[in-house]
Amino acid sequence: MSMTYQEFPGVEWIEGAGDFITVDEKLCDGCGNCIRVCLAKCYKMTGKKAHVDNLERCMECGACWYSCPPDAIQFSWPPGGTGFRTLWG
Repeated sequence: MSMTYQEFPGVEWIEGAGDFITVDEKLCDGCGNCIRVCLAKCYKMTGKKAHVDNLERCMECGACWYSCPPDAIQFSWPPGGTGFRTLWG
């Protein structure tokens, strides 16, 4: 099953299974970089720690992973056939 969101024209999400992004709360220093760079708004801050709030809209860009100074974000790309496709490349 695929989904689209009005905020992301030309992007189609393909349903996947499992959590492919997690935040290690022991490593998270609460900098909020993941929240600032995530275009899909997948993260929220709780008790000065970031956590994944919603993976449904994740675009698998990896920006959160790259922007996390303490390497608290564990990002394992979903297996083939999941994730998103875009009309523009």
